[in-house]
Amino acid sequence: MLPRQAYLHLITGGARSGKSRYAQELTRQWSETPIYVATARVWDDEFAERVTHHRHDRGPEWTVFEEQRYVSRLPLADQVVMIDCVTLWLTNFFLDTQQDVAQSLYLFKQEIDTLLTMPGRFIIVTNELGMGVHAETAVGRAFTDLQGWANQYVAGQADAVTLMISGIPVPIKTAIP
Repeated sequence: MLPRQAYLHLITGGARSGKSRYAQELTRQWSETPIYVATARVWDDEFAERVTHHRHDRGPEWTVFEEQRYVSRLPLADQVVMIDCVTLWLTNFFLDTQQDVAQSLYLFKQEIDTLLTMPGRFIIVTNELGMGVHAETAVGRAFTDLQGWANQYVAGQADAVTLMISGIPVPIKTAIP
């Protein structure tokens, strides 16, 4: 494995807690030409509207990549990169592996480990699913477990972790970039 070169900041919180807005602000503080990596698949019309809304939140200075699984294959070295978000990224692995939690987690960890070997600053957005309503189905509970383990892994690798609560950033783990 190549040595770690990246600075990693994880931003986590519940739905509509201000995670993406805060991540965009932080990314723009660090770069005049930031990169945005969208990991979502567009599932329906409502989700397409959300994507359009997020696009309007960013200005022309952003370079945008859409990659559902293999983010580490993008030209991200020596850049300031915002990846939004782990939940959608994991969903892609989870569906592509026929809901295999262990394989999905393995593939995701490989991506994080590869990103860490790249020089640059990475801001990764994720959701705290375990803080919400308990999933009703076995598949939902399996995905919540996957999300929790993935979040723990990224947070353990991160130089900094910020929890967003009602639009307020709460530092959980700090480091100077």
